[in-house]
Amino acid sequence: MTRKLKVGVVGATGMVGQTFMNIIAEREFPIEELRPFASENSLGKKIELQGKLWPVQVLSENCFDGLDLVFFSSGDDISREWAPKAVASGAFAVDNSAAFRMDPNTVLIVPEVNGHLIHSDSKPQIIANPNCSTIQLVVALKPLMDKFGIEDVRVSTYQAVSGAGKEGHDELISQTSAQTKDDSINHTPKTFPHQILFNCIPQIGSFNEEGFCSEEVKIMTETRKILGQSDLKISAFTVRIPALNAHSESVWVTLKEEASRDQVVDALQSFSGLIVQDEPQKSIYPLARDVSGNDPVYVGRIHRDPEQPKTWLMWVVSDNIRKGAALNGIQIAEKIFKF
Repeated sequence: MTRKLKVGVVGATGMVGQTFMNIIAEREFPIEELRPFASENSLGKKIELQGKLWPVQVLSENCFDGLDLVFFSSGDDISREWAPKAVASGAFAVDNSAAFRMDPNTVLIVPEVNGHLIHSDSKPQIIANPNCSTIQLVVALKPLMDKFGIEDVRVSTYQAVSGAGKEGHDELISQTSAQTKDDSINHTPKTFPHQILFNCIPQIGSFNEEGFCSEEVKIMTETRKILGQSDLKISAFTVRIPALNAHSESVWVTLKEEASRDQVVDALQSFSGLIVQDEPQKSIYPLARDVSGNDPVYVGRIHRDPEQPKTWLMWVVSDNIRKGAALNGIQIAEKIFKF
């Protein structure tokens, strides 16, 4: 009989938090008790899950006592303060923020890739959930690394507005609605540095002195850590586009060994959580609007670079709120508790 868990969700009313609830219901994740946490603005609300209504709480001292597991889907500052308190109360803390990802004492987990780092004698601890764009990239890279070895990776991302949360999603909807009423309107951005409607913005996060924005740094550093390849050559360029949900990536990966297209495709097709959609002559390849709402990572446009026989190009698409956040966190929990 599957053990039922006492679970907390910090940031329960946000976009990722709500997706946590949806996936918990879909996967029949065994819940004995749910404690949803949010800001004081949400006090008095109740969240329905598995036929029960659970009142929203605010974070307070000893609020995690008795819980087995706490999902954190809030800002870095909240996670830094409260995730250690969850562990001190005896719970595993699965953290979706960037607060602990590069901490050498914290594991950074994508279950299909390095889930072996969570094992039967694991004690309550903070487990970091990677950046959304990193997760889909490493799922696509792992089977190639295992089969052929990887020398070099270059990735350009095309990231949906949902990656900026509900505010980003609503800003695109609002600008689109306003545009239909007055096509001469000049939209004032709030969430993004520029108007997102009819636009592409080559910036996600702040810039460092080398010209990389924080999202690019996350992809590069997190990919090395998850794959266990500290010397991996990887470069990233990130772009926000006016898609509502699901991130897309164009990836150049240079293998250590030469491989045929059939061998590359077979390695990708055989990997858990990865689906190949690759009939470009029929215009069949992953599309963000089709992938949105689905769990796997999708790969298509798989072809060799004619100038570099060990370099392969591919198009990688995944729902950044599901696999890129909530689903990956729940899969981590399923690994911890052996569901």
